[in-house]
Amino acid sequence: MTTPLTVLGLESSCDDTAAAVVRVNGGAQILSNVVLGQEELHRAFGGVVPEIAARAHTEKLDLCVTEALQQAGLGLGDVDAIAVTSGPGLIGGVLAGVMCAKGLAAGSGKPLVGVNHLAGHALTPRLTDGMDYPYLMLLVSGGHCQFLIVRGPDDFSRLGGTIDDAPGEAFDKTARLLGLPQPGGPSVEKEALTGDETRFRFPRPLLDRPGCDLSFSGLKTALLRERDKLIAAQGGLHAQDRADLCAGFQGAVRDVLVTKTQRALDRYLQEAPRVPGLAVAGGVAANAALRGALQAACAEKGVAFVAPPLRLCTDNAAMIAYAGAELFRAGHRSDLTLSARPRWPLDRTAAPLVGSGKKGAKA
Repeated sequence: MTTPLTVLGLESSCDDTAAAVVRVNGGAQILSNVVLGQEELHRAFGGVVPEIAARAHTEKLDLCVTEALQQAGLGLGDVDAIAVTSGPGLIGGVLAGVMCAKGLAAGSGKPLVGVNHLAGHALTPRLTDGMDYPYLMLLVSGGHCQFLIVRGPDDFSRLGGTIDDAPGEAFDKTARLLGLPQPGGPSVEKEALTGDETRFRFPRPLLDRPGCDLSFSGLKTALLRERDKLIAAQGGLHAQDRADLCAGFQGAVRDVLVTKTQRALDRYLQEAPRVPGLAVAGGVAANAALRGALQAACAEKGVAFVAPPLRLCTDNAAMIAYAGAELFRAGHRSDLTLSARPRWPLDRTAAPLVGSGKKGAKA
């Protein structure tokens, strides 16, 4: 019988300060999941300011940990390990989390496990639905977009990904272009509900090329041009113009992701998995139109579709605690030399999608 494992997780890779406690005993149970957002701190700047985010993480991490332990009804001595996001992400925020976790580990004598933030998203379907390995993961968020075959907690094969903007980044930029509030994803989705997605002929980038790579930068530029045409012709944007632009943009993103997902599924199914499944995670996975289209694509191929609850699609520490538990069980340990990494690709054998440098491959 497997011994129960209780893990405290910390997450601070962008603008959400989070701590959670997860217990794994056959299945997984989230005992607490505390997330303190920073939207108000960044609202006036139209996006996340790294220095402000890092300072807020430093101020809030200990409060998050205390609240997470209290909600779980545990003390620090009751956990078996401490897991922390050690990359990729905004380096100041990642560093704040790593230093906090090191202090907790040193003071309590508990083992430390550094976790790739992307692995946290990629393993979320096992936390929520107990998905069997191997499964296909579409990781689609503000900073990342890639197709991964997930074979284990530290075994990922990338089939393709974005060569420029991630979808979430494109949604945020679109919202700024149209004067909508941040974060851009929910704002654009809300506007699109009353829009006509056929009014504007937006491109579907890279669909004329084989493979699973994606591009969203040109789509954002196309929207900018249509916006400028309208402003020049009528002196501004009407409410319906804005809704139609959002609907057209969202429809183009959906079509690209669905077509590329169908290609990724074909490659994944060549491995003849015992229980074939596609999971989608990351902040953009909260988009209802995208979820519905991906679910329909999976149904056509007889593949199970899993989308975690919305609260676990965006950044959270429960996914880090769970990923840490799987890594811990597989024998992974970190020591006090654990460093914060701004870049950290999951598939370390794949060629970089968008270049590389002293800090390593971006993806």
